[in-house]
Amino acid sequence: MSRPGLHVAPTPRPLPPALPLGEAVRRGRAAAGAPAGRVPGYVQDALAVDFSCASDEQVFGPQRTARGDLPDPAAWAARMAQALLEVMTGARPAPQVLRWTTPEVYAVLARRGARVARRAGVGRAPGRQRVLVRRVRVCEPADGVAEAAVVVEHGRRVRAVALRLVGQDGKWRVSALQVG
Repeated sequence: MSRPGLHVAPTPRPLPPALPLGEAVRRGRAAAGAPAGRVPGYVQDALAVDFSCASDEQVFGPQRTARGDLPDPAAWAARMAQALLEVMTGARPAPQVLRWTTPEVYAVLARRGARVARRAGVGRAPGRQRVLVRRVRVCEPADGVAEAAVVVEHGRRVRAVALRLVGQDGKWRVSALQVG
């Protein structure tokens, strides 16, 4: 089997040095045929960008996602409710759900998880009762928005969890959380 030969490319040509301003103006007058005392009506090319149409947050911030581009909200809400309750009970570290929650929801979860860890004390593991999802009901009030009611069993307690899911950047994110 023969290998292709080594391709030697020529070195790129350097750009000519920039002209001093006086020389550029003199050349511009000469090219335009303007008299010596008058500057020709030359306008430098500009990039056609309208900066007044949208803010940086609107262009580069989180983008809404339509329902057709998102996974099934019922299955996603069940997994997310279990993960969020595991964070709240200290069984899962809070940074694991950072990308799936809004900053407000994450702040509440992280604070609650840290409080549980402090109560458990240093060297003692918190009570590891598994969170089991029993039932999920989903309502979609708008395109790219889902509200889920989740019934979970945590030890001997049965709890209700309400989630508001918003489609952002191609995935569901929890924008509101209520645990009963």
